[in-house]
Amino acid sequence: MSENEIIKMTEKTFEDIKHINENGVEYWYARELMLALGYSSWDKFKSVIIKAKISCKNSGSVETEHFSLLGKSLNMPNGATKYIEDYDYMLTRYACYLIAQNGSPRKKQVALAQTYFAVKTRQQELTEEEYKQLPEDERRLYNRKIVKDRNKYLFDTAKASGVKDYGKFNNAGYKGLYNGETAEDIARRKGLKNGQPILDYMGSAELGANIFRITQTDALLKDNKVSNETDACNTHNKVGKAVRKAIAEVGGTMPEDLPTPEKSVKEIEKEKKKQLKLNNKNQKKLDN
Repeated sequence: MSENEIIKMTEKTFEDIKHINENGVEYWYARELMLALGYSSWDKFKSVIIKAKISCKNSGSVETEHFSLLGKSLNMPNGATKYIEDYDYMLTRYACYLIAQNGSPRKKQVALAQTYFAVKTRQQELTEEEYKQLPEDERRLYNRKIVKDRNKYLFDTAKASGVKDYGKFNNAGYKGLYNGETAEDIARRKGLKNGQPILDYMGSAELGANIFRITQTDALLKDNKVSNETDACNTHNKVGKAVRKAIAEVGGTMPEDLPTPEKSVKEIEKEKKKQLKLNNKNQKKLDN
């Protein structure tokens, strides 16, 4: 599933409940997000918000900049009023991302939101319009960086979950997503030489499917408190199959059927560095 396909599946839900203030700043209401994520109890959802606020603080961010408490006075049956201090929250996109990460991935809405807000939060490094206009090579570079970053988190979580054979664990996810193919099988099908990383020879769509696999596995391992290698591998495989099923449901192209780019991500990076040096050299000539 490509990043764009994931966004199309979830963008309407989460963008429809987005609000924009008079200064053009976007925000969400926690109670509206609660329903979009499949929660019906505010008390249960508040526990997710509390976890998200802790994550925000641990990341070094200022909690109040992302979670703004909203109180409300309610009319009681006896004619009195009752003030509820934590009736709702105004949330930034980053706060929504943290809430999604701390929600239960067993809820389909949460699972989709985790990837949606992860991708969207990273896109804040660019404007939305800039991201949409990126050519394929730039999208590959961008998605490859996300995969690299998220894989670090996944393998840390896998280690904490009892994984010792990372090759076996990695292949469990690939086999689920690629209909039984291991990393070696994928490399052979792509015609890669020994040592050439398969992730460097994926287009942006294929990388997008793997972003989904990685983020959901990381979340499930944590949520289910997996503590042994067998269960961790089974979880990774299950998520890979779930992503594959999601691709089929939206009529997307299966990852093994997507074209293999001629250039690797490393080659694109080298070309960019070479062009940058040339531009700098030409600029120095003009300055002189």
